[in-house]
Amino acid sequence: MQSKLKEKEKAIQLRRNGLSYREILEQIPVAKSSLSLWLRSVKLAKRQKQRLTAKRLAAVIRGGAIKREKRIALTKEIKDKARKEIGKLSKRELFLIGVALYWAEGSKEKVHSPKSRVIFSNSDPYMINIFLRWLAEVIKLPRERIHFNIVLHETSNYRVEEVKKYWYIKTGFSEKHFGKIYFKKNKINTKRKNIGENYFGLIRLLVKESSNLNRKIQGWIEGIY
Repeated sequence: MQSKLKEKEKAIQLRRNGLSYREILEQIPVAKSSLSLWLRSVKLAKRQKQRLTAKRLAAVIRGGAIKREKRIALTKEIKDKARKEIGKLSKRELFLIGVALYWAEGSKEKVHSPKSRVIFSNSDPYMINIFLRWLAEVIKLPRERIHFNIVLHETSNYRVEEVKKYWYIKTGFSEKHFGKIYFKKNKINTKRKNIGENYFGLIRLLVKESSNLNRKIQGWIEGIY
């Protein structure tokens, strides 16, 4: 009985010092229900409350960091496995990928514009490069027939040189393949993440003398559906 009384007194003192229940239980091995009963009337000073709040916040941050690390590790594991499942693309697979990409992002021949050339637009440098590879390896298109325009929001006009260099590097094409920059005047949706320093506009890839190629691509698309 005397031992329990001493434990209770110690628990109360530790609580008044601002320790959490978990910290007290580490020093006094009793049932949590007993501890709650002992401490229910203990009032904490502002300093003790601030300490406990800070500890809870630190625990939340640590827990969040651990979850984030686990999520990153799991994401890497899933992506690495998925990447291996793709393996090396065959020529036919690349052929179908290129046709599907153009179906989604390419300019189609219109009734009012029967001589539409091949125009492929996107802001993703990886997609642009896959399409360039398709043009080179499947279509056997000479690089000289490829030309680019950059479309950029006017709010980023102060970054023109940076944007141009970015696309020179990403496409592997020199400045002579790039035409003028077109500025979009509408406002950027502030909910988007690709703004500010991470925004490099959109590339419009154009193929010279390609009306018949465009028609052929339309036939391939029809062959798919």
